[in-house]
Amino acid sequence: MITSVLTPADWQQTRAAMRDIGQTHLKPGGSSAELKADGSWVTAVDLAVQHAMRAWLARAFPDIGFLGEEMTPEAQAAAWQDCIAGNRGLWVVDPLDGTSNFRAGFPVFSLTLALFARGRVIAGLVYDPLRDELFHAQAGQGAFLNDTRLTTAHLPEIPLSRCLAAVDFKRLPKSLAAGLAAEPPFGSQRSIGSVALDWCWLAAGRVQVYLHGKQSLWDYAAGQLIAFEAGAVSALLSGANDTPGAILDLAPRSALAAVSPELLDAWRDATRWS
Repeated sequence: MITSVLTPADWQQTRAAMRDIGQTHLKPGGSSAELKADGSWVTAVDLAVQHAMRAWLARAFPDIGFLGEEMTPEAQAAAWQDCIAGNRGLWVVDPLDGTSNFRAGFPVFSLTLALFARGRVIAGLVYDPLRDELFHAQAGQGAFLNDTRLTTAHLPEIPLSRCLAAVDFKRLPKSLAAGLAAEPPFGSQRSIGSVALDWCWLAAGRVQVYLHGKQSLWDYAAGQLIAFEAGAVSALLSGANDTPGAILDLAPRSALAAVSPELLDAWRDATRWS
């Protein structure tokens, strides 16, 4: 059972494998695609990357379980329950976060990997192959972009009215989406189509606030840990604060996040639409 962060050698080889698999497989163009039952796209590249990640992780960490986005819901649930029970650690992989972007040639997508112990994420990696940017963090050890430490504490303090906001309108309650569109409380808005990179760009200060109505575990787990380790804070649309180190589950969840507690309070007030 995994109960602590990986050894330095483990961490180094995992980072190298992420970069190698991402550079080898995540090349846009020419990949067949089909719609899944939930309406999202899957391409041959999604499947190839998941296969490559699973094969490498099985060789490097044979005692740790595996959960991938492209597994059946039944297989995902079984792997997750094994982790929750404390039988062993669990790698959670999204082989291509931003598949719609990828198939359309929009240059924003990533490979994500999170390590869980008893339902808690203890390590996360997000790789952007087009920019060769590897965001990574281990619980309690800080967040990094390649070899550069990330911290939101050094960002300039700006009011919400001047912030760049990453907002996914599609999955928000209609009243909230309409209110934000009609009377935006932020300076400018973007939607880049990769949840993992939304969190990482928040950690890097490229956006200052973030809002999403429905994220899956494999989309957000690694990126949220990276953002937390950089100093960002988040809550649910219900109002409850997210707590670093909390036990997670497979149910999709909302996210309301900011680079500082003060900015999160202002962002929370601005999103209270009836």
